[in-house]
Amino acid sequence: MKLIEAMVKDIPLIQDLARRSWENAYADILSAEQMEYMLAEMYSETEIENHLQNPDYHYYLIQDENNSSFEGFIGYEHDYEPQTTKLHRIYLVPESKGKGFGKEALQFLNLKVAENGNERIILNVNKYNSARNFYESQGYKVFGEGTFDIGRGFVMDDFLMEFLIHK
Repeated sequence: MKLIEAMVKDIPLIQDLARRSWENAYADILSAEQMEYMLAEMYSETEIENHLQNPDYHYYLIQDENNSSFEGFIGYEHDYEPQTTKLHRIYLVPESKGKGFGKEALQFLNLKVAENGNERIILNVNKYNSARNFYESQGYKVFGEGTFDIGRGFVMDDFLMEFLIHK
């Protein structure tokens, strides 16, 4: 596996990977209308471009070195809160799940967070998303819950999770 820092030219690839992973991960969790709304809002060219211009926000493409295919991406933001990095996005296309890419991407994130001097990683995960089990297997713990109004009558109903970096 190789992680490649994403650039503005990679926005269409990020959008494609997001759609492919979301259609699988959220098919039984979100309505088609909510999924389309969230993809349009969260993965618009303008939104991703704004992230890429933020020096604390980083996107990395996850590439399978065996066949040079892009399998997903990770997006995180250092100093989201004091001493805290927020993992905003980690998505893999369905056919790449179970191959260790997610685990390696989180290990990469741990190194980047430690290099930055942050001591904690936080994330939100949908209460009905099986990814929670994956995060827990990697040492993340639920520390709260939240329901977030995202517009047009839609909400995100999430567990709040954290991982503490041991120095």
